[in-house]
Amino acid sequence: MTAPHLNRKLLLEAPQQIADGAGGYTTSWIALGTLWAEIRPRSGREREAESFPQATVPYHVIVRAAPDGAPSRPKPEQRFRLGSRIFQIRAVGEYGSDGRYLTCFAKEEVAQ
Repeated sequence: MTAPHLNRKLLLEAPQQIADGAGGYTTSWIALGTLWAEIRPRSGREREAESFPQATVPYHVIVRAAPDGAPSRPKPEQRFRLGSRIFQIRAVGEYGSDGRYLTCFAKEEVAQ
């Protein structure tokens, strides 16, 4: 397996629940750091959402591996930010057999 070309600088973010003062919560995103990545698009689809079409495009985002429990290791429910683009992480697995990289299965939703 060839080494990925890590040419995109992504911001890794994690959700944080913040009390809204009325007994509920709002979700805020905190930055955990930046990671270099290769972004590989998969086949997308379109669906109707709230009376407007929304395209969902899945991606494989490949990053350098980090030890379990390290803040730099992506987890499901976190997200990557590339400028105004958001990639929601759905699952994370090893890329290749040597454990040097991780594949993050992510999706980007784009309102049209």
